[in-house]
Amino acid sequence: MTQIFLNALPVFLLIFCRVTAFFVISPIFSYKSVPTILKIGLGFFISFIIFTVLGDNQPVVAIDLSYVILILREVLIGIMLGYIVVVFFSVMHTVGGVIDLQIGFAMANVLDPQTGVTVSLTGNFKYMLLMLVFLMMNGHHFLLTGLMDSFVYMPLENDWFSRMGDGSIAQMLVEAFAHSMLLGIQIASPIMVALFVTDLGLGFLAKTAPQFNVFVIGFAIKIFVGLAMLIVLLPGMGVVFEKLFSIMFEYMERFFSIVFNAT
Repeated sequence: MTQIFLNALPVFLLIFCRVTAFFVISPIFSYKSVPTILKIGLGFFISFIIFTVLGDNQPVVAIDLSYVILILREVLIGIMLGYIVVVFFSVMHTVGGVIDLQIGFAMANVLDPQTGVTVSLTGNFKYMLLMLVFLMMNGHHFLLTGLMDSFVYMPLENDWFSRMGDGSIAQMLVEAFAHSMLLGIQIASPIMVALFVTDLGLGFLAKTAPQFNVFVIGFAIKIFVGLAMLIVLLPGMGVVFEKLFSIMFEYMERFFSIVFNAT
């Protein structure tokens, strides 16, 4: 019995490192409002479930100097899985920052208590809306399912560092970041175009009727146009979020396949 426990403990710790690293960086699970003891306990029980599901497929791992490298590998896998999720969730903060800069709300940033950073008003609103839709569609369940599937596509004996060396993982992560920024520009483009047309109209007004204080009038008009566009586009945000989530999970699958095809 003792020998079985000593053989299983190194494998369980490797699983626990990957799961905990994912929880540390991924949205929802990494929020400051979630108690640390809950994160550790949830990571422990999910690791135990994964450990029991692996069954006889568990490799034999010896605790020696190479075990430190194995722990580092599992932590990196968990962090990069969480990074893919964070990149696509942070799109809303990028979109909101661009929109607030155009409207004039950039001077009224607020502190997000969940992340501890200063965010824009519109970005925080869209981020909370995105999070609400994500939870309503049980997206956190899909994240946990993807985390568990990672041990199928990227088992504990995966050839991780060779994939790091050839640059395929780095290229995929850069593509994910670039794609998320492109999605952010596409989401913000309707309001950006509307506000650009508003600026053109205010410019013509300043030339044709210089007696008007365009700065004072323009500030109120841009706020009105920006909020009106937000209200008009709000019903279609569900479709946008669905597309965002589908692309996020596609990149998670690509991340799995890069290492899986090498093993």
